[in-house]
Amino acid sequence: MSRTARSSSKVASIVPSSFYERAPDIVARALLGKLVVRDLNSEHLVGRIVEVEAYFGAEDPAAHAYIGRTSRNSVLFGPPGVAYVYFIYGMYYCLNVSCEPDGHAGGVLIRALEPIAGLETMAKLRKLPPNSKPQLLTAGPGRLCQALDITRAAHNGLDVTDATSCLRIEDDGFKPKGIQVSPRIGIRHAAELPARYFVGENKFVSSSR
Repeated sequence: MSRTARSSSKVASIVPSSFYERAPDIVARALLGKLVVRDLNSEHLVGRIVEVEAYFGAEDPAAHAYIGRTSRNSVLFGPPGVAYVYFIYGMYYCLNVSCEPDGHAGGVLIRALEPIAGLETMAKLRKLPPNSKPQLLTAGPGRLCQALDITRAAHNGLDVTDATSCLRIEDDGFKPKGIQVSPRIGIRHAAELPARYFVGENKFVSSSR
């Protein structure tokens, strides 16, 4: 049994923009257990956040905002609660959410989800058989963007606090247990910083240290 719930009896509500008006590490930890909801062709693809990383803006050498504001990274400078999607290794998209007050750069990378709804469609989008192991769907930032059909062209700059958005983050009241912290993964700069947060023993977490 994983350390998050597959479903909740509570009705989910949108996470408001005020939630993201805080430091990236605070937002990152608080995002664990929240739901990423992607509306695709009248279907809801849903995954619960089980792994994230915080990036601290201008003072963080590993952050995209470290070089200053550009057309590519402008979403990170505000307003808070907006999707920042970038392309990496020439093949994967990664989903982040802006945080800090408007005008101050900060972001949280969504590294892994526990898939809850739309698993068959997720498998199809990942080009996997319908009965594939759920761990193969959304365990990793590139995988989850494939599974939810998230791209920079379509979703960068979307307001995830807008209830009418096709990509949003919701709260059904679930509180994960066993939250752990480690250094961030797959970066060269400030790699020792303990800014990766994940639900311990959850089988959908992308990697461990």
